[in-house]
Amino acid sequence: MAVYLDDRQLANRLLSGDERAFDRFFEENFARLYRFALPRLSGDRHAAEEVAQTALTRGLQKLASYRAESALFTWLCAICRNEMSDWLRKQGRYREHVVLIEDFPAVAAAVDSLAMPVEEGPEASYRRLEKQRLIEVALDRLPPKYGDVLEWKYVEGHSVREIADRLDIGQEAAQSLIARAKRAFADVYGTLMEAMNNQLADAR
Repeated sequence: MAVYLDDRQLANRLLSGDERAFDRFFEENFARLYRFALPRLSGDRHAAEEVAQTALTRGLQKLASYRAESALFTWLCAICRNEMSDWLRKQGRYREHVVLIEDFPAVAAAVDSLAMPVEEGPEASYRRLEKQRLIEVALDRLPPKYGDVLEWKYVEGHSVREIADRLDIGQEAAQSLIARAKRAFADVYGTLMEAMNNQLADAR
């Protein structure tokens, strides 16, 4: 069984009260949990922010139980799912049975820990929404800095210069980082799409 040593070290530092580890924990995981929650909460940004913050807080409270047998972010996603269920229940929108494509073995094997939208049928409008959600989960799979720069450039519309200033690096370095992030995203998104299409074909 794989052990995520870097994540375990971070957890140990958090448990010892290391403030820098605390900052890193939030910086690396808040935006990713927010992106993870947003499409599953129907695009409600306030709800996604609230759920992401609560999931991080719960994660810190339960950190002693983290065994590093999965990535820390994967572990936090499980907590986030529970928080989303609680939020939906309070809003009267809780669904007893939610089927995720990630529950199928082929997809789980292809892209470990990626969460997928609910299967509702082949309608064109759903397919468009599905692609949007695939983008979100592909971003979740990337290293935090890659996901951040792609979101800053293509979602928030920041220029390369603004991104460079934000990261305190040169524009050439920022452009190179964006290029690497785009290649990594293409690899993850392509793998995810192929696995999903194969799974849906097998289910027919």
